[in-house]
This record gives sequence, structure tokens and C-alpha cells, in this order.
Amino acid sequence: MSRSKGSHIDGVHHIAVMAGNIKTHIAFFSEVLGCELKALFFMHGVPGAYHAFLEMDENCYFSIVETPDAKTIPIELGKTHSGNGALSSAPGTMQHIAFRAADEPALLGMRDRIRSHGVNVFGPIDHGFCRSIYFAGPDQLTLEISTQMTELDPRAWIDPEVVGLAGISAEELARYTRPAPTPDTGGAVPQPAYDPAMPHMVYPEAMYQQMLSMPDAVITAASKFTDPPVRITA
Repeated sequence: MSRSKGSHIDGVHHIAVMAGNIKTHIAFFSEVLGCELKALFFMHGVPGAYHAFLEMDENCYFSIVETPDAKTIPIELGKTHSGNGALSSAPGTMQHIAFRAADEPALLGMRDRIRSHGVNVFGPIDHGFCRSIYFAGPDQLTLEISTQMTELDPRAWIDPEVVGLAGISAEELARYTRPAPTPDTGGAVPQPAYDPAMPHMVYPEAMYQQMLSMPDAVITAASKFTDPPVRITA
């Protein structure tokens, strides 16, 4: 089924997770999962923090952040982390990540790769539209790799009972399955007025209000980090 036209996100550029020790995560995602380390540098504008990018494909990365105090923050199963794909964590936290494999042979190949590094893996489990394997990563990450088996057709996979339990009306369901396009203004829509009922990032209040009052061009000009940490000479 075709997607509605207009502005929409078209994939994941990177997923970022916090690390207690960035080297542990780099080793896991490079050696166990086969992702090439493409960048490791001081996080832009964050003193003492490191940022790593490991390539999943040419347009998609797994990113790791280590801040100076990250290792002192406790992991709490059922709060900060779920522990497995069937358990809970606090609203707004990442319950699990599912990576993609091209096909079932690739999925089984990844299971072999992960097991060959001593990491336990369950599956594949057949979900109808995809098949998945499940395992854990550093710092209690709950991880999955899936391969798509058939088109995810909303006519078959949107359960009316769950729609009702989620409090979604028929009119809302129509909007969610076919989001309305937005006019293409080329980025001309201004910053909306501050509304405390809307989602907001956490900054000191005075700083945040000042940032909201700044033109986009000022924010962009004041936040350029275009030079890589190493100059290539050859």
C-alpha cells in the first residue's frame, strides 16, 4: 500500500544509547554484530562526553554516548531498562531495539555470529510479518534482529480490540493510518509559541526560552561543528 505524500521521516539515521564504558559497546557492536566503527570523537558541545558511530548501512548508524557521570547512574530493571522484550520499563525509555537482516539466511548467519562470540540467542520466532532472534547487549540492552517476511498490511495487523483499548476512535485511526500531508514551505514555518502542554527538551528555563526566541538561522550559525577531529592529508 502506498504511503501518503508530503513530509515524513524516511528511516533511522542513528539510534543513540548511553554507555557506562564506550569501549565495551564499541567492541560488542563491531565484533559481535559486525558494524564498522566510523566515528569516535568528543560529543559536540558537551564537555567530557564521547560519541561513537558504527555503520549498519551507508545511511544508518548505531551511536554510543559516554558522559562523565553515566557510569554512576544505576540501571534499574523495570524502570530504566526492561530486561527482555516482554517486560516493562518507564514511559519514554527504550524497551528494546530491533535491527534488520536482509533475509532468513542472513538472520541465521547473524545468530551464528553472535553465538560464536559467546552470547546467548533465542529464535527465530515467527511473528507472521517478520521472524526475529533475541539477545542482550552491554548495560542490559534488550536487542532483536528481524527479517521481514511479508508486507505489513494494516488491514490485517491493526486489531480492533487493541484500537479500542488504546482509546483510538475511528476518526483518529483514519488519521493515523493515512497522515495528512503538510504544505511544502521549504522550512518557512516559524517556531510555535511556547506551550507547556507540549513535549519539551530539558534545559535551564531561562536558556530554553532564549533559544525559543532566536531565529533558526542564529541557532544554526552558533552551532556549527563541521570540522572532523582528524585532518586527512593524503
